[in-house]
Amino acid sequence: MSISIAIRHDFGGFSLHLAFEAPPGVTALFGRSGSGKTSVINTVAGLLSPNVGRVVVNGHVLLDTNARIFLPIHKRRVGYVFQEARLFPHLSVRQNLAYGQRFAPGSEARADWDHVIEMLGIGGLLERRPVALSGGEKQRVAIGRALLSAPDTLLLDEPLAALDAARKAEILPYLHRLRDETRIPILYVSHSASEVARIANFVVLLENGRLRQQGSAAEVLSDPDAVPALGVRDAGAMIRGRILRHHDDGLSEISFSGGTLLLPRQPEAPGSDVRVWILARDVMLSLAPVSGISALNTVSATIHSIRSGEGPGVMVQLEAGDDLILARITKRSAAAMDLRVGMRCYGIMKSVAVAKEDIG
Repeated sequence: MSISIAIRHDFGGFSLHLAFEAPPGVTALFGRSGSGKTSVINTVAGLLSPNVGRVVVNGHVLLDTNARIFLPIHKRRVGYVFQEARLFPHLSVRQNLAYGQRFAPGSEARADWDHVIEMLGIGGLLERRPVALSGGEKQRVAIGRALLSAPDTLLLDEPLAALDAARKAEILPYLHRLRDETRIPILYVSHSASEVARIANFVVLLENGRLRQQGSAAEVLSDPDAVPALGVRDAGAMIRGRILRHHDDGLSEISFSGGTLLLPRQPEAPGSDVRVWILARDVMLSLAPVSGISALNTVSATIHSIRSGEGPGVMVQLEAGDDLILARITKRSAAAMDLRVGMRCYGIMKSVAVAKEDIG
């Protein structure tokens, strides 16, 4: 199951011109505000008719301007979840979910009812009205309503943008299950690198209406060339690891291809696979092993690339095992250390610098 998208559209002061193939799983449309992310999913949904375009979902042509095909919205079998949940306030959660079923063909939604409710953890909310739900609960119900329409693809337009940190932490585990337990392709719009690192399998990076880069989440997010589109403060890298053990002092020990990390305690059991998002600004470099410091994590690595920006900073890409880590340091430090590609060094990270919501 996949999505093929090609769009060329002129909005006047802004033009959208891109083409890409979204593989199975969660494809994140990532980039700064105004880069064209929502316009892409609106085209898939049928809310935008581009000047030139073609959209194919699982072999079904939804749009082809050359062939004069523009499938009506109600025939596209697309589930759309907006930033705001947009639940019917006069209906209970059960009734909101049942409304989604009305659009499902045959018995598909009825067969999925129990699984969707269990997967999203909304069984205890069925008799409530939306006014009695938290922001995270509303979004879970909105996702459930979309899934129960038995869509061929699911579109999520920054579903966490309106939530505070606590509500984001509440809903993220359910998004992980959504990614792992559904077979339909998902387009996930976000401008949060941490969100994308935890959720996406594939990343399409947009900049000013153009395709800047595409590839696996680890490849795109850890590439120094993608930093201008991400923003220097949000630059970082995603590594995949496995929980080895939990310690009594509130830390979890996580192994990855480049060694082990001590990070804030995780709820998952030892043996669970996790993704870890590490900000470049939280990584220090040393030319030799260090001791007598408060930082608990030291990773031996090789310098893979060095990218110097217009400001005082340098982005150093480190290769630790099969994983890539970014470190942002000053040009002065890079010169004093005489850093070069291929040099061995050590990345130093504080355990508490990695927030709980950046691991999952």
